Amino acid sequence: MAYTRSVNATIDLAEAERSALGREKESFAAAAEFYLDDVYAYLLYLTGDPTVVEDLTQETFEKAQRRWRRFDARRGEARTWLCQIARSSALDHFRGERRRRRREERVAAPERQEARLGLGLSPGLERALASLSAGEREVVALRVVLDLDGESAARTLGISPTACSTRLSRALQKLEEMVSNE
Repeated sequence: MAYTRSVNATIDLAEAERSALGREKESFAAAAEFYLDDVYAYLLYLTGDPTVVEDLTQETFEKAQRRWRRFDARRGEARTWLCQIARSSALDHFRGERRRRRREERVAAPERQEARLGLGLSPGLERALASLSAGEREVVALRVVLDLDGESAARTLGISPTACSTRLSRALQKLEEMVSNE
């Protein structure tokens, strides 16, 4: 009888592992579908360029799919984890663009493009957001647009929750001043 319980327990464990593997694959698909818009919006605020955002979003989810086995829900939610990957992809993109621009500047005069977020906002708010630093736009995107809690946003940015709160407060204050002066 003890042997039967042991065999049944082993079978139940094997079935649970297979089921967990199936849920793991399903859960990535569900997380990707559920958080696609959040990641896209975050990257749009971060980069300000809708054409770049599509590539970065795709890159983010490709990386996330390859790394999904390492995702640990006990350490944070999937949206925070995806935003961390998106941030890393965006920073890599910015570094690459900076190197490309330096090469081009050596050869020709740089072209200036007016920053545009393309979010359907009022022109005054659009200009005010564009005038914020990348770090300020990023914290606004995480805390206001994506409505992440302070701890999750701080984890995504790699800073303390206090620094995140301070950065958000200063960014919102700048936005308020810029919009009210127009």
